[in-house]
Amino acid sequence: METSLTIAQVAQRTGLTAHTLRYYERIGLIAAVSRAPGGQRRYAGADMDWLAFLLRLRETGMPIQGMQAFAGLRSQGDASVGERREMLEQHLAEVQARVEALQQSMQALSTKIAHYRAIEAKARVKTKRPSLSGTAPERKTSDDEHTSQPDPQQPRQPALRTRAGQAPGNRR
Repeated sequence: METSLTIAQVAQRTGLTAHTLRYYERIGLIAAVSRAPGGQRRYAGADMDWLAFLLRLRETGMPIQGMQAFAGLRSQGDASVGERREMLEQHLAEVQARVEALQQSMQALSTKIAHYRAIEAKARVKTKRPSLSGTAPERKTSDDEHTSQPDPQQPRQPALRTRAGQAPGNRR
């Protein structure tokens, strides 16, 4: 890595804007960055490492106030290691809870997708077989999971009523 990077180079490498980098410095997330003789910011490797960690905190949902608190503890040196560890343990627990919730949501989505695929597969099989009675098969909604067969002697009832002005095929 280069010995120092300009704000434009850091912005390009991190995906942050120059404005955001200046803001992070102004609110204390980034310690004062060294300057070139002309006053331009020059970011060192340690600055880049810290920015990478801040981006990780941001990506995992830590609010700016939490990152500021962590940066404040970091500036105290080794005396605050225990507090920083506790803070990160708490944040990790929150991230793990969100991941578990997302996994449950993913499972629910996968189950629903499998359900719809099964309905589609069943519909493809039905459309390949000619009807013996010469009548069209009864239509059900895609979420209709019961398997009872209609009594052929009873008049057919629609599965759902349509809203006024809505075509029957436009239901979801």
